[in-house]
Amino acid sequence: MLNQIDEISGIGLHLDLVLRKVQDAYLRKFRELGVELTIEQWVILYRIYQLGEEVSQSDIVKSNFRNRATTSRVIGGLERKNWIAKTRFKGDLKRFKLELTPEGQHIISKMEPHTNLLRKQAIKGLDTLEFETFLKVLDRIGENYEELQ
Repeated sequence: MLNQIDEISGIGLHLDLVLRKVQDAYLRKFRELGVELTIEQWVILYRIYQLGEEVSQSDIVKSNFRNRATTSRVIGGLERKNWIAKTRFKGDLKRFKLELTPEGQHIISKMEPHTNLLRKQAIKGLDTLEFETFLKVLDRIGENYEELQ
């Protein structure tokens, strides 16, 4: 057992290092393209784009793995940049409807080809089986930590 512990002692550091490299690549690309954008903003903006015209703020909270307060803060920032509009659904005053503005659609159009290339870079040199195994391992690690909750 001691040997196994020695082998995995750096897992958190290793995951953090890889995540930082990924984040740095995205942030460099955003700066290179002259777009003042954080990774959290990109994730939420792109998710609004993916979910389409009937997306609510609660849909974004559920699909974003962030808490409600963080998601709300990021959405507020996207509103201030005029990249999204936040209104109420007709006949439903409890839910907020999120829509891309023309400026937000422009950001999506400008960034999407580059973010697609960055995602492809992540799996460069991996075959399908390796990538599927990688995702299974990540899922299992996540499940292991969920057991602690």
